[in-house]
Amino acid sequence: MSLWCYLKLFRRDILSAQPVHLYRAWMAEMRTPFFRSYLCNDPELVDLVLKQRPMDFPKSERMRVGLKPLLGESIFISNGALWARQRRIIDPAFEGGRLRSVFPAMWDSGVAVVDRLRPLADGTPVEMEGHCSHVAMDVIFRTLFSVPIEHEIAAAAFETFKTHQAAQPLANVAAVLPMPKWLPRFHSRKTKETARTIRDLIGQLTEARAAQIAAGTAPEDLATKIMTTPDPETGLTFETDEMIDQVAIFFLAGHETSAAALSWSLYLLALYPEWQDKVAAEAQEAIAPEKIYFSALSKLRAARAVFREAMRLYPPVPMYVREAACPEHFRKRDVKRGSQVILSPWHLHRHERLWERPDEFDPDRFETPNGKDCLRKAYIPFSAGQRVCPGSAFAMAEGPLLLAMLVRAYHFEVVTEKPAVPVAHLTVRSKDGIWLKLTPRGAAKDKTHD
Repeated sequence: MSLWCYLKLFRRDILSAQPVHLYRAWMAEMRTPFFRSYLCNDPELVDLVLKQRPMDFPKSERMRVGLKPLLGESIFISNGALWARQRRIIDPAFEGGRLRSVFPAMWDSGVAVVDRLRPLADGTPVEMEGHCSHVAMDVIFRTLFSVPIEHEIAAAAFETFKTHQAAQPLANVAAVLPMPKWLPRFHSRKTKETARTIRDLIGQLTEARAAQIAAGTAPEDLATKIMTTPDPETGLTFETDEMIDQVAIFFLAGHETSAAALSWSLYLLALYPEWQDKVAAEAQEAIAPEKIYFSALSKLRAARAVFREAMRLYPPVPMYVREAACPEHFRKRDVKRGSQVILSPWHLHRHERLWERPDEFDPDRFETPNGKDCLRKAYIPFSAGQRVCPGSAFAMAEGPLLLAMLVRAYHFEVVTEKPAVPVAHLTVRSKDGIWLKLTPRGAAKDKTHD
């Protein structure tokens, strides 16, 4: 098809614009008068770009420009020495021991969403993506700033974020189909206004926390940990504007991706009731004591397997875009400096030459030799290598926990007249939302956390 036709398809939905042979191809090249793009499914190339030589394949500058109004110079889009400094400060906040400390906040968010859904659990269709977005943002506010989403500033930021998404699709055509570098990037007035409002609200929370830290009254949450962690090389901490950038990406990456993964997990469980019953029975046993302990997470094996398989079939971020910083040679083909290198979890996770039964939902697949092999070389929902998502362990605790709590409380059924159709911009969501019917599973008491 013509480039113009492809661009129109891409604007509507990244996934539908891709040719079907990409599910079998090891590499594909796209040529235009201005640039070359290379989509790499070969596990050796994926390993090269993400693990062996990541500094030679920085984040695409064209993608960075599209996201800057909201994200500034956050860790998600920064490169080089700036990225390395940010990572040195942020990583300690997500070390293993920190997960235990934020677990009660995740649990409280789960209790809150179960309570919010109770009036809707009468068998009528409920759009679940919105509720998953709400609870995912609630987790962000509780773990970062120790406030629920009902907090005045948190509620305003969440509502403005929804408006920002509507005003500016989070994926820019330039992210995967880069325009010439000399072409200016324009953002709508609404995009700039909503981004400025969100950053102002985050700034209020950040400045208030800085004052609490100075007074010695700050709670021990993620914001305090990040804001008080000095760079081990320079001894400097984040300035206020730098912290706003990082909180903005937690809003985007930590909220948007978690909401997408949880939504698709619930939809798949509604499609496969035998797995839903398995997760519910497991959750009933793991969350049965009067106090739920952090150790309960290790007992949610079925919920974890379902969540992992959901991210294989519907990876929250469908494509990662890098730029070749120097000339390369991929699969007997010359790759010029400045070319776009695209790694697509959407295609890699469903690749017909890698996975057995790639389009089937099978949470047990990761216990098979093929599943274990692909888990190592063809499963990258959080990216891989030095730029792996710092919150991956956080997400793999949050997702299964919320899934287990929801399925323990409610039985979910598909709404046959409203099937979920995946579309992708920056994250993979359903075209018209994910509609499910909820009914109470049983009289399950809410427990306190410990």
